Amino acid sequence: MKLKEKKIAILATDGFEQSELFEPLEALKKEGATVHIVSDKEGEIKAWDKTDWGKSIAVDKKVDAAHVLDYDALVLPGGVMNPDTLRTHTVAVNFVKAFFERSKPVAAICHAPWLLINADVINGRKVTSYKSIKEDVINAGGLWEDKEVVVDNGLVTSRNPGDLPAFCSKIIEEVLEGKHEGQHA
Repeated sequence: MKLKEKKIAILATDGFEQSELFEPLEALKKEGATVHIVSDKEGEIKAWDKTDWGKSIAVDKKVDAAHVLDYDALVLPGGVMNPDTLRTHTVAVNFVKAFFERSKPVAAICHAPWLLINADVINGRKVTSYKSIKEDVINAGGLWEDKEVVVDNGLVTSRNPGDLPAFCSKIIEEVLEGKHEGQHA
């Protein structure tokens, strides 16, 4: 129960990769964290599970009602549809950016670095992503690496569902370390 006093937001919408939300959610809850599903809509959001729609999960808070000061960290699951939709929502992008402005840990997997690109927070940072968005990351100034998990001053990134064990472990580690002084936006 290492994260008993911690509160973590998972920002997602319809089309999130099922394993990339549920596995970090369970890992964080297992360590005692309070985890809120934050979305651009109310009610439930539906997962994409490899080749078809998957499980749904209840939304705890709409992103326009969520505040960075209420959370110790942010997790961004991938999938293609999920971050592609969220990166067009100014409120969602600003929510992501606010975690960087306050030097709070952010974890993004798969296609979720698209949100980091739109939040303009990866220039000069070591980062990884799903291989198909490698050029997007590089064009935004990210220092792309082909590793299962890359950590740069509180930013945790991974490539795909196969990297989830390392991704979840690093999220927990970064939340335990807390604020990252000197983290740049």
